[in-house]
Amino acid sequence: MARVTRDDVARAAGTSTAVVSYVINDGPRPVAAATRARVLAVVEELGYRPNRVAQAMARRRTDLIGMVVPDARQPFFAELAHTVERAAAERGRLLLIGNSDYADEREAHYIRAFLGMQVDGLILVTQDPSAPGLTGVDATEGTPVVLLHHRAETERGIAVVADDEGGARDVVRHLLGHGHAEVHCFGGTFALSPTDPVTFRTAGWAAALAEAGLSAEGRLTPAPFDRVRAHREALALLARADRPAAVFCATDDQAIGLLRAADDLGIRVPEDLAVAGFDDIAEAVIAGPPLTSVATAQTEMARAAVDLVLGAGTDGATPPAPGARMFPARMVVRRSCGCAGA
Repeated sequence: MARVTRDDVARAAGTSTAVVSYVINDGPRPVAAATRARVLAVVEELGYRPNRVAQAMARRRTDLIGMVVPDARQPFFAELAHTVERAAAERGRLLLIGNSDYADEREAHYIRAFLGMQVDGLILVTQDPSAPGLTGVDATEGTPVVLLHHRAETERGIAVVADDEGGARDVVRHLLGHGHAEVHCFGGTFALSPTDPVTFRTAGWAAALAEAGLSAEGRLTPAPFDRVRAHREALALLARADRPAAVFCATDDQAIGLLRAADDLGIRVPEDLAVAGFDDIAEAVIAGPPLTSVATAQTEMARAAVDLVLGAGTDGATPPAPGARMFPARMVVRRSCGCAGA
């Protein structure tokens, strides 16, 4: 069967191919509601599918945005990718997602692959802005790159980030306000980049302790970022004779692993152990007990990242100034910290 063309649609709808184009592409010129409805009905009846490759070649724009995340199985990154996908769709773009699995070579692979597809821009949730794969992006031929959730290390780097340090400081102050003599940190799993969000969260924790005249020395336990492996580390931490009475977890996944370990060991939360996390993932509400956490402006950050990518193109738009666009973080109080009725 011959492929249905735009001419076929125009002929059946009794209009011009230009009008069909305006309806399919939602512009650039307006189309009367009745005409639009007639064209869409014919599109559906004939089964017309636009040739996106031909459109991209004609416009020199693919309407694709590439996004690389460490692990989309983790709830935080899954929610973040979904939010970016919605923001991209609002602007008529499709989002391609690749998982780096925390490996520099896989991150570089997806960057090269997306550039080969001539994406309109890249949004990267990278673990290390100085990694070889990302350093190479600086030399790409005009493809806009925006870091999301992670600071930039290069002078030309553009990033959209949350106030990780301020959010962590606030929630640790809150835990100390419950009368705890110390707050332990269940934090990063390896030597993190100085620009990693968890590095800033750890700094916020240490700053809150310093304000209270407390030392952070000996009160940090490195932990994996996924809840299953974090659970194993938490079992060891909570089985110690000198186990902490309050713990700030750098991510909610780590906090959920720690809550399960506390339950396994018969430690009551918050009666015997106060816990707070960071990210305010959806599961924080149904954790046992509901988890006090720090929420970031995820929707606003996703929209900003997409807007920056699309605004930094080579189609005459003015590239945004380098640096980090920081969004506020806010504490969400629930029962795990010891607040009655929260």
